[in-house]
Order: sequence, then C-alpha cells, then structure tokens
Amino acid sequence: MNENIKPRRVRSIPALRDLTAETIAISKKLIMPHFVIEGENVRQDISSMPGIQRVSIDNFIRDAINDFTLGIKSIIVFGIPSIKDEKASGAYDEKGIVQRAVRALKNECPDICIITDVCLCEYTSHGHCGIVTNGKIENEPTLELLARTALSHVAAGADVVAPSDMMDGRVFAIRAALDHNGFSHIPILSYAAKYASSFYGPFREAAESAPAFGDRSSYQMDFRNAREALREVLLDIDEGADMVMVKPALAYLDIIQRVRSLVDVPICAYNVSGEYSMVKAAASLQFGDERKLVVEILTAIFRAGADFIISYHTRDIVKNGWL
Repeated sequence: MNENIKPRRVRSIPALRDLTAETIAISKKLIMPHFVIEGENVRQDISSMPGIQRVSIDNFIRDAINDFTLGIKSIIVFGIPSIKDEKASGAYDEKGIVQRAVRALKNECPDICIITDVCLCEYTSHGHCGIVTNGKIENEPTLELLARTALSHVAAGADVVAPSDMMDGRVFAIRAALDHNGFSHIPILSYAAKYASSFYGPFREAAESAPAFGDRSSYQMDFRNAREALREVLLDIDEGADMVMVKPALAYLDIIQRVRSLVDVPICAYNVSGEYSMVKAAASLQFGDERKLVVEILTAIFRAGADFIISYHTRDIVKNGWL
C-alpha cells in the first residue's frame, strides 16, 4: 500500500468537495408536473401526494407563471377531463382540457417550455392506454388516436410531446403526423423504457387513471427485464424520438446507466409519484431530513446518467433553494 495516497485530502473542506464533485444536480435540469382539471378557481389536494394538487386552468396559469418567475422554466402537463369514453375523445379534442390549458398558458407566458403527456388513459372510461376490444388492448387502432392527440397538443402551443402509452410504433406515427402537418421542428420525448411499476399508485389517484380491469403489464415493461429496455430505446430513436425517458427512476438507476452507455440522445428520468410520496411520508414521520433525502436522490439519478428529471419535488427545490 502506498501510504502517500490519501483520497480524503480532497474532502477536507466544503469548497474542495464542490470543486471535485463528479455530479452536480441543478434546478435548471428539473421539470415540474401539473394536473389540470375542469372548472374555475378549483384546487383539489391529492391525499397520497402532499403538496401536489389538481387545479383548474386559471389556477394552473397562476401556478406555472409563479414557478417560472422562481426559475422553473419547464413543465409537463396532464389533463383530467370531466367526461371519459371508450374512444378517449377528450384526448384529441381541440377544446380538450390540455389543449385549452396549453393555449392559455402560452398566451400568458410564451417563454415557458411546455411538455405534454400524450396518452389515452386519463380519457378512457376503462382507464387503459389504448383502445379496448373484447377485453384486449389494441395496438394499431390506438396509434391514430395518439397521433391525433399529439398533433392537437402542438397546434395548441406545446413545445414537446411525450408519448407515455407504450404502444409499439407510436413514435413513428406521431413523428409522421407532426411532419406532415408542418411541425417537423417539434421534438418527441419518448417514454421509451416505461416499466409496469407499483410506484405509480399516487399518480393514478391524481390523474384518476386506474385501469377498470386487469393491469398494464401487457404493454408496459416487466421490471425484471433490463436488456429489453435497450431494445425499446433503440426502436424509439429509430422511429424518430429526439429524447428518451426511463420511468421510474430511483429503482431503475441501472437502466438509466445502461441507456446512457448506449445512446447519445438526451435522457430524461421520471422521479415518479411513489418515490415522491415515500420521501414525504418519511419526512412527516421524522425518519429523515426531506431536503437531504431529495438532493441525494436527484443527485443519484443524475449520476446514473440522466440529463434532466421530471420530479414532483421541483417546486420545493426551487422555492427553498435546495439546489
């Protein structure tokens, strides 16, 4: 052993630790999710996600502009319609909840980056992400509706569309629809490696999107598989995805690292609702310091290879100066 080698030397004071840190988490790399519902001056607390609310469009605009002023420049929008049906009509309606919300916010705050979640689950009466025939989720009929949904979001002013349905071929269908209608400049952030996860529970309360029957294991990925994630990512990039996502994040750091070593497109990680709620629960019981837990978790996600992160902690982080 060489006694002259002492790694602790560069850990002796905070300034040195900052200088030699390999990964720095910064708030500019974070995206804040929003849940938008019908009505006026509505705020609904989400019991399983302390600090997160479903809000009407007027309050959504106020919240997003306040966040933008604080420094949150990018958001992702989820819509919750008042009426659902088997064809997810509200998803691609020009006057749908997301379309109206995006249009209104862009009019008030044109510089904010709006990402829209493109899926059907919030809009279907059965809660699945695709068209259902005789109890089976149909891939091909769903693609047209996803493309129509993405196109309607972009026409309303969305800067990025993010298909989260996990239907095969949806990135190609959306890319073709955007390009054919004069939106070739709009990027696609694909939920490329989206796992069928138990960490989504609080989100399904927030978005009112729990399946009425079965689960989503026939189209979302099996959490036992890692190599399959690489195949999904490469397929989506080949179809035209400009950025790819791994979801969830905390229990899938190995997947983020594998994807990072494979591709050179930007990688997003979704720090999902269950991960958020666990931290909130631990902090409320004084099992851990919330700020320290959040910073450590997000730093780990960045360290694994994520370029940016969707996190429900974003507002707390920016408002309280945690990063």
